[in-house]
Amino acid sequence: MTRLVLAWMLVALWFLLATAASAGLVSLASRQEGQEPSWMVGVPLPLLKSRLVEAGLLTLLGSLWFDTLGSGAWWLVFLLVGALATVPAWTVSRSSLLGLSTDLVRYLVAGAILAWRLG
Repeated sequence: MTRLVLAWMLVALWFLLATAASAGLVSLASRQEGQEPSWMVGVPLPLLKSRLVEAGLLTLLGSLWFDTLGSGAWWLVFLLVGALATVPAWTVSRSSLLGLSTDLVRYLVAGAILAWRLG
């Protein structure tokens, strides 16, 4: 159980850092397009809660993958999960390709963290 909690904490930390970095990149992109940038000063509480739950669910999926199903092609599993999580939001809000790519990278790096801690 300690191994799962540690992996969850690392993924949750990564998700929070990636969220802040993604907001900064989108802000820089909007500044270059002549729009007013909107930096994320602090992580709003609902977003913080959703990232913690998301990290917990992804950690459980990673534990299932690395402990029972296999360890090969972990990057493909997490890329597909990231696509499942981000593409519906992208098609509804038509956010930028930059936002979609940063979300996919967020999932891939989380998969790498879980491969390191659970594999």
